Order: sequence, then C-alpha cells, then structure tokens
Amino acid sequence: MLGRAPADLTAILVTHEHGDHVSGVLPLARRFGIPVLMTAGTARAVGVGRDDPVRVIASGARVELAGLEVEAVAVPHDAREPVQYIFAAADHKLGILTDLGSVTPHVVERYRHCHGLLLEANHDRALLAAGSYPDALKRRVGGDWGHLSNGQTADLLQRLGGDVLRTLVVGHISQHNNSPELVRQALAPVTGHLDQVLYASQDEGFGWQELY
Repeated sequence: MLGRAPADLTAILVTHEHGDHVSGVLPLARRFGIPVLMTAGTARAVGVGRDDPVRVIASGARVELAGLEVEAVAVPHDAREPVQYIFAAADHKLGILTDLGSVTPHVVERYRHCHGLLLEANHDRALLAAGSYPDALKRRVGGDWGHLSNGQTADLLQRLGGDVLRTLVVGHISQHNNSPELVRQALAPVTGHLDQVLYASQDEGFGWQELY
C-alpha cells in the first residue's frame, strides 16, 4: 500500500520492547542491513546480540537520519526505557505518540510544536471496565503506565493548543475496548479547528499523508 520495499528503509526506530513493536525487527534488519535505533534499556530488554545492527540512542537525544532530525521523547509506559519520536524537517514537525499511560508536562512541551501528529486513543474507560480482559490487564491498560483513554487523548489535545497542529491521525484504537465512533465523540470538541483528522484502522492502517 505504501509502495516501499525493505531496501528503501534508512533505519528502523523502536519505541520499546513489547512484542507487538519488536517482533521481526531484528531478523528484518539483519537480512537487509538496516540500522535499528533504540534506547539502552530497550536493547537490554530485547536481548540485542553483538552482531545485530543496533544503534543505541539516549532518551532525549536528537539524531539526524536522511535529512530529518529525530528526537527520542521519554514517555510513561510499562517498559524498560520507552520513548516516542518527533521528526523535524524544514519548517514542519511530525510527532508519533502511542503507548503511554499518562500525559506528563514533558510530553506536552515536546509535542506542542508538531504540525502533524499520530496519537493513540486506545480505550473507552467504561468499555474497558465492563469488558472481558482479566482484572490485572484492565489495571495495566488503564493505569498511569499503560495506554491513553479517549478522555486523556482529548485532554492532551486541549493542552497542546490549536496554534500549530493541523493534521491528526488517531491510532492504536482498541478493537475490544473502544470504537472509532466513541473516539470521534470524545475528540469532536477539540478537533474542529484541524485541517485533517483521520482514524486509523488496525487492519488497514493508512496511506501517505501530506503535512500542511
């Protein structure tokens, strides 16, 4: 769908060690010689080998990749040293912000200047509470080190303000504890000023988008 092959990749950025984020990364990187960037904590949790093409970066670091400045931003999540990423080129910034259980002042400050943002709205609190997940998993998902609820995502967008952000892609929407319609209802009061709002499906993803 995106029209790219592994050989086209400059690097792979890993946010944390959970299986849905790292499964297959190192075999792909070894096969095609693609550098993989991750924090030291993530590398230890993954069990990176000496010959793996891994470049360790510090949380808070900024590195250059193919003409882009990439910033690793520390986030609260139940992993060893999790980060999310902000990409900057020319006068535009794109933020990726998923897999965090609470909104910190640091997160607000770093993402305040993004023109485009991929942001999670993982669960509806009522659906999560009434759902079939075991109680321990419910506490993990809904806790301060888990994932953002629809209400938390709306609050974050309110705190980011409306002066810079123009394009929003809402992702990581739980198929068990949420729905696109519930997300739309929760975010409607804080997204009306945006030029473009997309809701990403776990099954279909989304195509290339242009930042305005």
